[in-house]
Amino acid sequence: MTLTVIGVDIAKNVFQVHFVDSETGEIVNKPIKRAAFLAFFVNRQPCLIGMEACGGAHHWARQLRQLGHQVRLMPGRFVKAFNIGNKSDAADARAIWLALQQPGKTVAVKTEAQQAVLAMHRMRQQLIKFRTMQINCLRGLLTEHGEVMGRNRSALDKAMPIALERLAERLPAMLIDTFRDQWHGLTKLDQQVDEIEQRLRQWMRTEESVKAIHAIPGVGLLTATAVVAAIGDARTFRSGREFAAWLGLVPRHTGSGGKVQLHGISKRGDTYLRTLLIHGARIINRHQADTCSWLKQLGQRRNKNVAIVAQANKTARIIWAVLAREQAYQAGHISARPA
Repeated sequence: MTLTVIGVDIAKNVFQVHFVDSETGEIVNKPIKRAAFLAFFVNRQPCLIGMEACGGAHHWARQLRQLGHQVRLMPGRFVKAFNIGNKSDAADARAIWLALQQPGKTVAVKTEAQQAVLAMHRMRQQLIKFRTMQINCLRGLLTEHGEVMGRNRSALDKAMPIALERLAERLPAMLIDTFRDQWHGLTKLDQQVDEIEQRLRQWMRTEESVKAIHAIPGVGLLTATAVVAAIGDARTFRSGREFAAWLGLVPRHTGSGGKVQLHGISKRGDTYLRTLLIHGARIINRHQADTCSWLKQLGQRRNKNVAIVAQANKTARIIWAVLAREQAYQAGHISARPA
């Protein structure tokens, strides 16, 4: 049975659908209210529905799959190439419909549990960002009154009581009290971050895949939980290199006239995951550069940052192998190429 191909441009309140009616050949491109969106697909024969992988797409993909339809989520970068002319909801829906019929890498539909873990990571990231902003704000305001604090958090905590005591002799009490409240607020942010990490640690104990990649050097709690929640099924990637390319850890290249030039890493994909892997690689490079022959030889040929990114690429490939093959991590394991 030939499936009807439908492109859907989702939004907050009004969705746009584009398809060709198989019976009449009519091109349909019309808006649908959010409340009537699922009802539009309830009584239809199974369809192949395409959407951009944007906010809310995973939720609607799960709902449509429950109705018996096939759903493919596509990167916005891929869909953009098919939007010809002015940008509008109707044009976007048509571009999605066109892109859906072309070969390309799709985005795996995440489960609610996976999205919940990623939401925890996003909230933790936001708390850390706000904490850093708060520290910098305090340091800047105190500098205006002659009190220069150290750059790290421990220096701030050590010098803050003495600084407030000196400033209390010449500044209004309302400002001193505000400084003290904002300083104490950092402790509350620390507690919230710790609570999120504790919940992630509890989830890790129940997920075998997370525990499997947590044993890999350079993969900690945050990296293990974020990777498993973000990629879903690792077998959607054909190889570890494809997974590393999806993370943006491979060189981008340009070529013309038969000459190909390699440049820095592409930095495509999830910035958060790539950052975690590079931080883990930096720890490995710091503690194992002298004992690991591969890292030692690489450090002699390349600068430190290139070696760190290469280690992150290697870690990503090991993660893919452990998840895709569903086997435990083995230190020193050498993959045998098929004859």
